[in-house]
This record gives sequence, structure tokens and C-alpha cells, in this order.
Amino acid sequence: MKRRNTLCGLAFALATLPALAQTAAAPPAGRLLASNCYQCHGTNGSGGVESIRGESVSEIYNELKEMQRKSRPEMMDMHARGYTDAEIRLLATYLSTLR
Repeated sequence: MKRRNTLCGLAFALATLPALAQTAAAPPAGRLLASNCYQCHGTNGSGGVESIRGESVSEIYNELKEMQRKSRPEMMDMHARGYTDAEIRLLATYLSTLR
């Protein structure tokens, strides 16, 4: 009897797992990457060093790619060098939504 209850409980847990996974919303693409940017640019893109709020995807993307190519990198350039091209696209897309 105890084993049957355990199996029923396990079956119920497995049956409800997909529903639980759907209720936990994933953060927008690029948001976790952008958490590094918040240190200097604030959580809304307008704090501290330089405002990036309202910049377009292409502006942000091009600036980060230019920073990657600098021969004498500074702080921000070093951050940019840590991202792949795909990550820069995700980052630029997310940051362009900050208003």
C-alpha cells in the first residue's frame, strides 16, 4: 500500500511538472547579459557613466563591436570583448527596449 501511494504521488508530480514549468516565466532574452551593464548605466539605462536609454539596436550593437576592435582597450572595451557576436545582438536588442 505504501509503495502504491508513493507511485501515485510520483505520477502526480510528473504530470504537473510541465504546468509548473510554464508558469515560471523566463526573463527577456539579453536581460541576464545586461545585468553587467547596470553597474555603470543603471537598471533603466540612464544612470551613472553614460545614458544608453533610447538607443537603437544598431547603435548599441555597432558601439560594442567597435569597442571590441580597439587596440588599446579601456574598461568598457574589456567588457565588450567578453561577449560573442550572438550575445551582443541579444544585449543590444534588450537594451534598446529600455525607456
